[in-house]
Amino acid sequence: MENIYLTIVLAPLVGAILAGFFGTTLGRKGSHWVTSTGVGISALLSLYVMKGFMYDGLETFNGTVYTWMVSGGLNMEVGFLVDHLTAVMITVVTFVSFCVHIYTIGYMADDEHNWPKTSLAGKNSYQRFFSYISLFTFSMLMLVMSNNFMQLFFGWEAVGLVSYLLIGFWSVRPTAIFANLKAFLVNRVGDFGFILGIAAIVMYTNSLDYAEVFAAAPGLADTQIQIWGDSSWSLMTVIGILLFIGAMGKSAQVPLHVWLPDSMEGPTPISALIHAATMVTAGIFMVARMSPLYELSEMALSFILVIGATTAFFTGLIGIVQNDIKRVVAYSTLSQLGYMMVALGASAYAAGIFHLMTHAFFKALLFLAAGSVIIGMHHDQDIRNMGGVRKYMPITYWTSLLGSLALIGFPGFSGFFSKDAIIEAVHHSTIAGSGYAYWLVLAGVFVTALYSFRMFFLVFHGEGPRDEHAKDHLHESPKVVTVPLILLAIPSVFLGYLTIDAMLFGDWFKDALYVLPEHDTLAAVQAMVHSGDGMLGHTFASVAFYLAMGGLALAFYLYMINPALAEKIKNTLAPLHTVLDKKYWFDEVYQAVFAAGSRGIGKFLWLVGDRGLIDGLAVNGSAHTVGWLASIVRHVQTGYLYHYAIAMILGLLLLLTWFVYL
Repeated sequence: MENIYLTIVLAPLVGAILAGFFGTTLGRKGSHWVTSTGVGISALLSLYVMKGFMYDGLETFNGTVYTWMVSGGLNMEVGFLVDHLTAVMITVVTFVSFCVHIYTIGYMADDEHNWPKTSLAGKNSYQRFFSYISLFTFSMLMLVMSNNFMQLFFGWEAVGLVSYLLIGFWSVRPTAIFANLKAFLVNRVGDFGFILGIAAIVMYTNSLDYAEVFAAAPGLADTQIQIWGDSSWSLMTVIGILLFIGAMGKSAQVPLHVWLPDSMEGPTPISALIHAATMVTAGIFMVARMSPLYELSEMALSFILVIGATTAFFTGLIGIVQNDIKRVVAYSTLSQLGYMMVALGASAYAAGIFHLMTHAFFKALLFLAAGSVIIGMHHDQDIRNMGGVRKYMPITYWTSLLGSLALIGFPGFSGFFSKDAIIEAVHHSTIAGSGYAYWLVLAGVFVTALYSFRMFFLVFHGEGPRDEHAKDHLHESPKVVTVPLILLAIPSVFLGYLTIDAMLFGDWFKDALYVLPEHDTLAAVQAMVHSGDGMLGHTFASVAFYLAMGGLALAFYLYMINPALAEKIKNTLAPLHTVLDKKYWFDEVYQAVFAAGSRGIGKFLWLVGDRGLIDGLAVNGSAHTVGWLASIVRHVQTGYLYHYAIAMILGLLLLLTWFVYL
């Protein structure tokens, strides 16, 4: 099996290298074939691994592939941990990535029109894009298959680097460059906490290996450390919070969420790749993988719970006022990531991973469907200019409807099972902050239905596009675009029902996730609903169901029956609309305080340090001093022989005097 695991990881890397270094020789067709084939092989082998765990009793693999170095007894290795959690992650990552690769063939077919004719960056951009997304897949696979913190950090930073390249892919656009720099810098803030957390683990366990660290953790549960002053902190709380700060950056949790909506500046395929199954879920996966550590600190769990709930509700509200079709889906991603974090904070790790899995499919579907609409609308992304698209794009319409129903948790769809499980788990949690989290995630159900179907009705229903030129040319996207939509729609509908009994109420994650008995909220949920069928039967007793239907009904009334009322409400609640439209002024505060502050500090150091001390005092000052001394000493050089003779005699007398006294 080790060779299969190596192939899963390396196949996308080989495709990325071939398309990246030999793209000119391979051409457009050759580049998308080698990368798509590489990811396709990984997807097929991932399904084979999943089958092995499901039906063939495949054993967990935990082994070293390559030892890089050993320093002071600390092993730095490349190794794989393939268990039930890994199997879920690699299947989701490779399947979604494969669909994105196929979709990209159609979406990026006319990419040369996005570049000025004089731009060298536009040359072979098609091949370079495929190289990037294949490299992105490799990086994510390295992350989720790692069995040690060094490899985890490598994959963590690699997905950040490639996302920087993808978000700013259209490098001739200033907004794209601003967005990728913003994503890079915000993630560096989170990664600083992440590497400090890893450093603390190494300091107290002298190991980077998961198994060794997890085995040592219970013995460190009562360890107290002093960070500053006389204040005492639990070591496990410090490690948990530091690691979670990394997850806050990667998985875009408040207040490190600001980069994700701006990442919409990249091409739509990478929006689906980053926001569905890969980069933003890395933080969710990491916290779940670290469950043996987090279970030892209720304070860290409480911190995760509160941050996740805040993200779930307040970023969802922003989605209601967005008019860019991709940004609506982006804020939906922020909100759903908050739900996953809430599950982790409530120790319902399986529910968080379950929602990660179901969300990956329907969110990738919604992004790719949005891209299909954008293609039809000649790259106009404003939903206010759309309408009636269903008449021209039936496949996009029906797949978008299925994705939207899954997103709001309509009974029977995948999102229904995963989201309701999270809400019920939080309801049964006793972790500090669980009451706050419960009411916010419950209210978030209404908000999700409202913004999701606001976008759906404005885009697909109504009279038709405002632009007559667009209306004349609007038609269904080619099969290379619509087939991935259909492939993603199938698990968006059925996957939740088919897997809930094993993943949530069975023992699927028994060897991968660790939960203390007093934190086992999913056991309480199972006692209430018993199974997936029981959860369906519990639908009409669930408050979440009525909130979702209420949000859908309100969206239908406001944007289909009485659009004038929607405008009237907007004007009446103008201050609230402004707050949401300005995204709570996070960007403005960060620009004024951190960006401007950093530039101010840099300018001060330049003026005082560089110009004042180095140039002024050290460089120019030394030159002026030498010149001043030379202007004085030169008067000693008179040119008369008797002056020099007297100087020699005086010098000799001084030397004789010095020697005598010594």
